[in-house]
Amino acid sequence: MESILETADWWVLGGYLAALIAVAVWVVLQKNKNTEDYFLAGRNVGWFVIGASIFASNIGSEHVVGLAGTGAESGMPMAHYELHAWIVLLLGWLFLPFYFRSNAFTMPEFLEKRFDSRSRWFLSVFSLVGYVITKVSVTIYAGGIVVSELLGIPFWYGAIGIVVFTGAYTVIGGMKAVIYTETLQTVILIAGSLIITYLGLEKVGGWEELKLVAGSEHFNMWRPISDPDFPWTGMLIGGTIVGIWYWCTDQYIVQRTLAANNIKIGRRGAIFGAYLKLLPIFIFLIPGIIAFALAKQGVLTYEKSDEVFPVLVKTLLPVGLKGLVAGGLMAALMSSLASVFNSCSTIFTIDIYKKLKPLTEEKKLLRVGKLATSIVVVLGIIWIPIMEKIGGGVLYQYLQSVQSYIAPPITAVFLLGIIWKRVNSKAAIVTLFSGLLVAAFRILAEIYQPYLSGVLLSFATINFAHMAIFMFIFSIIVCISVTLATAPPNYSAIKGLSFGTLTVEDKQLNKESISVIDIVLSVFLIIVVIAVLAYFTG
Repeated sequence: MESILETADWWVLGGYLAALIAVAVWVVLQKNKNTEDYFLAGRNVGWFVIGASIFASNIGSEHVVGLAGTGAESGMPMAHYELHAWIVLLLGWLFLPFYFRSNAFTMPEFLEKRFDSRSRWFLSVFSLVGYVITKVSVTIYAGGIVVSELLGIPFWYGAIGIVVFTGAYTVIGGMKAVIYTETLQTVILIAGSLIITYLGLEKVGGWEELKLVAGSEHFNMWRPISDPDFPWTGMLIGGTIVGIWYWCTDQYIVQRTLAANNIKIGRRGAIFGAYLKLLPIFIFLIPGIIAFALAKQGVLTYEKSDEVFPVLVKTLLPVGLKGLVAGGLMAALMSSLASVFNSCSTIFTIDIYKKLKPLTEEKKLLRVGKLATSIVVVLGIIWIPIMEKIGGGVLYQYLQSVQSYIAPPITAVFLLGIIWKRVNSKAAIVTLFSGLLVAAFRILAEIYQPYLSGVLLSFATINFAHMAIFMFIFSIIVCISVTLATAPPNYSAIKGLSFGTLTVEDKQLNKESISVIDIVLSVFLIIVVIAVLAYFTG
């Protein structure tokens, strides 16, 4: 296997990596004085950096590789997940004020303050397991594909190489290194992907020619309810349930907004991140459809859909630009990996180790966080061979499938906990535990699907997005039932952590954090989302 990069490309790629190292070194020289510095960048980050970091940590290798692959394979239906920009607004306007008032480092810590320590323990372990079987394994797998295609080296060399490089600057620099390098990576990634999209459209013959060659079905987001893969009900409703979990309750994303020093800055960062979130449809999904059209025209070939984006780089780009886009792809890989590394480290250190040993000194906590990151990476690598048995073997579908099973109980507990003060700790823990059992049962059913029949086979083959809806309804019923059957919580202990327990001062601070420009930008973004949904109907 030969590298597709020539001498000029290597210089461009080397320049990018040198800039990345320079930023990481600058951050290291600033020193992380304590865990707040290491895990939340000292809570002193501006809205632009927060928004760029939200985008960069979301748009990882699973998007570059997986979304382009899904675009080539199935067309536009997965765009529903990319239109979750409006849910990022929900983070800024609904959830963030409660998180700030709690003064929590992590989402499990917030659950402890809202419910009890059992909820914190449960979500901590649940989150770490979820990271291993989704974000860590998926990102390393996609990284192996990209690096092996671009540099002409074996898959596992590429995967492990990218892990070592990223792990080094994450472990040394902490959240500050992650956030500031992500800002640089966001610029590189968007520039590289825009170039691919432009040149691809030019090669096909323009937008109208692309629609003609690819066919109307590839441009239809609204597949029938009976569609086995992408029913519109599942994409719209099930996707929203997963979206609220991912964007509003997951440590991976929320940690970025908590790095702000007040609600207003955090919210504005979320709004900026929401606008950036609109880009993936046009710079990752559409290139996948372009590759599908170019394959029909005989311009290029690919064996697996997950190889589409690297093949586009190989086929379309001139010398020099290949190096720039290779830098963009590396940026995506390292950005999402770095984010996962830091989130895992934070959850393990703050929510598990510090709870067990509360008197541990700050320096030792930092060392424990670094060790935890290394262990999670190893477990993620071990999980990779199992991934192909879930989601039809297509990377992005695997990711959305697993997330559809783990999201509903967490979404239900956070939403009801904030909206309804009556929800108590017993309801939270029973909902989370029963949801985990159903999720584990479904994942096992998919893995062993060839050996099942009857009711078990039906359970294993329900569309993943419809499964999210059923699990969410189940979780809501469980949570409400247990709440009404047990005693209410101590409302004075959860002051400011639910709408029903807000004080006059809390309401006044909320009011002061709202600005007209933020409202206008939020409304305009919702209009854009509706316009995109209306356009892609085939």
